Amino acid sequence: MKVEEGKYSVAELVDWYKSKILVVNPEYQRGGGLWPTAAKSYFIDTILKDYPFPKVYFHELVDKVSRKPKREIVDGQQRISTIVAFSDDKFALGKNAKEHQGKFFSELPDELQEAFWSYTISVDVIRNANRNEILQMFRRMNAFTLPLNEAEKRHSEFFGEFKDWVNRTLDNYGAVLVDWKVLTSRQMVRMADAEFISDIALAIQEGVVSTSPAKLRNLYSQNDDHFEDIEYFDELIHGAFETVVENFSEIQGTYATKPHIFHSLLCALVHNRYGLPDSGAGLDLDPIGEYFTDKAAAINALKLLAAAHEEKDMGKYGDYVKAASEGGNRAAQRAIRIKWLCQALRGQVR
Repeated sequence: MKVEEGKYSVAELVDWYKSKILVVNPEYQRGGGLWPTAAKSYFIDTILKDYPFPKVYFHELVDKVSRKPKREIVDGQQRISTIVAFSDDKFALGKNAKEHQGKFFSELPDELQEAFWSYTISVDVIRNANRNEILQMFRRMNAFTLPLNEAEKRHSEFFGEFKDWVNRTLDNYGAVLVDWKVLTSRQMVRMADAEFISDIALAIQEGVVSTSPAKLRNLYSQNDDHFEDIEYFDELIHGAFETVVENFSEIQGTYATKPHIFHSLLCALVHNRYGLPDSGAGLDLDPIGEYFTDKAAAINALKLLAAAHEEKDMGKYGDYVKAASEGGNRAAQRAIRIKWLCQALRGQVR
């Protein structure tokens, strides 16, 4: 068995696909049509923005009838078929393509069409191999990869509107999570950022509740085909992030940007302005219709709580420190943290 890496343009691969030089082998691939339009649109936008995506794999062999070489798609059917369908105007781009929303391929500017055709795709071509050898190759490759965590499993299982919304939210605010050192780059690679946004969405939908893989998976499942409240979720999450970025840069580098505290801070902003659903977790604090009352007082209060947390000071702010130190995703501790942070944003913590 021999594996050689090559780089081919979209134009080349589409031509091969249409001329049957490149074909799908159902023994390796799942059935076609698995990606919804949102997932297809996001993938095409990846190409239009010239971002890379993982390499695809072809098995090259000689057709016994025509005696001409043909290539079977071992891995990458959905990507290749999506490229072909878009080039044939079979679907239009969705809202995750932003400035190109609603456009078919033929409606894109000429220079963007040219960039699409010339985009190069990394391909590993497998030669002189039978099916068992190819399957063994993938088994060996997978033996050296980390098992999927729960966030990665969700993003490999679902391709619908909620996943698309999470991706678009991270396009806007993922950099904040890194720049503010809420999450490390390694955590981002393992999709901790997607879990973080999903967990905020869970609070918007259900209130202050404990997080679990089952609850987050259900959130994806419920909103996979149609995310009915997407505009409401956008308004709340975007508003909270923008408020933090525009007003509270002074808390960067403090314990206020620990992942579970930053999550609680965003929830506190949402609750102050709009109100989180009553989950019975005991916030016992009505919303006030605004994110915070006085910027200077809010910043000072947030710094006081962060310092007490860092120093494990169980005095004046002991209840907050205890809840901040005990863990991240349990409802009881979250309720205490969010209530204190709501009060801090209202200037009531001194």
